[in-house]
Amino acid sequence: MGPIIATQLITIFVLVAALHISAASPPPSGYRSTLTHVDSKGGFTRAELMHRAAYSSRHRAATVLPGSYSRTSSSSNTRPTRLYSGQAEYLMELAIGTPPVPFIALADTGSDLTWTQCKPCKLCFEQDTPIYDPTASSTFSPVTCSNDNCLSIWRRNCSATTHCRYRYVYGDGAYSQGVMGTETLTFGSSYDEASSVLVAGIAFGCGVDNGGLSYNSTGTVGLGRGGLSLVAQLGVGKFSYCLTDFFNTSLGSPVMFGFLAELTVPSDGSIVQTTPLVHNLQFPSWYYVSLEGISLGDTHLPIPNGTFDIRDDGTGGMIVDSGTIYTVLVESAFREVVSHVAEVLNQPVVNASSLDGPCFPAPVGERQLPDMPDLVLHFASGADMILHRDNYMSFDQENSSFCLNIVGTTSSVSVLGNFQQQNIQMLFDITVGELSFLHTDCSKL
Repeated sequence: MGPIIATQLITIFVLVAALHISAASPPPSGYRSTLTHVDSKGGFTRAELMHRAAYSSRHRAATVLPGSYSRTSSSSNTRPTRLYSGQAEYLMELAIGTPPVPFIALADTGSDLTWTQCKPCKLCFEQDTPIYDPTASSTFSPVTCSNDNCLSIWRRNCSATTHCRYRYVYGDGAYSQGVMGTETLTFGSSYDEASSVLVAGIAFGCGVDNGGLSYNSTGTVGLGRGGLSLVAQLGVGKFSYCLTDFFNTSLGSPVMFGFLAELTVPSDGSIVQTTPLVHNLQFPSWYYVSLEGISLGDTHLPIPNGTFDIRDDGTGGMIVDSGTIYTVLVESAFREVVSHVAEVLNQPVVNASSLDGPCFPAPVGERQLPDMPDLVLHFASGADMILHRDNYMSFDQENSSFCLNIVGTTSSVSVLGNFQQQNIQMLFDITVGELSFLHTDCSKL
């Protein structure tokens, strides 16, 4: 859901929040929450999830991701005429305020601001839980225009003592506006003090005018690389998540911060792979990596060097994104993957002009995928992400076909989607600027 941020936001400060815990308790080693898929209550069939995923991935690449839209000021007062879906794919469970109010946030690795709907609402979307009321919380504190938490673009036409008003606009037209404040967030169960951890002083947006589809959320938690993100404000420098089976939407996925985020090497001999996070000064909130090539089995695909490089104007590159379902590849690379998958299946390329992930007819009576070679993404520093068959292919039972769960784009930016990240723990270390990953059973973390 990467926001359209004006150039004044390129240089961003780093916030470190104080921990609000009992003096008798040692500082926690980290924080843990749960990600639930936005479709967990949708009752979709496997085929419906696949069709939705293909559309959502293409749509996000076309309207949300860097290089796919025109950059405008986030201070614009123009209301979007249409609001799009595909903003995020996972909900993060927290609580906000004292007493704690459930905060079911869209987890977004492509934006920084954390915000929730607030009373008194001027325009709010429907949510299942009570709307947070700052006047009912003993730990809410407004942010004034003199405070560093109030970014320079939001300080226009206000004095040092007046409340900082913000407006945050996303690439797909969704937006939130209201006042900035600081508040206490609760990790763990807000109803069980023994299992909960409180963190005070987190800067957030108290949104009284919000537009966009909610997916049963109450707002958004920003997990990007900028200084306003929750990762930076917690002061832990790293976080990880591990996404469970995409087609079992009832399973929760763990998200962890601090020492809890560290990768635990299993006894099966799996090796932790590490690659640098690449800075893109034009889009500093996104997590870019350097993809250097792709292999299918023993075949290194003939994709020209530099295909996935970031260009001088900030376009191009590859982003690791929790909000995109299927991996999105620039058209030339996508065509090579499709061609070689078709060769392995001994099937002609279906609808060769389409950028949707193709499906190939299964032999009569076939009810599962055939054996397929691993698809390997070769990242900088020798890090190889091995995608087993079920991480890039699926069987469409309704249409009796084998489907490639990768899509193409005419845009310049490629994306590592969350379908390909299933059962791979992803560790983002902002302090040293590295992404590490390890195959594991995410349901057991």
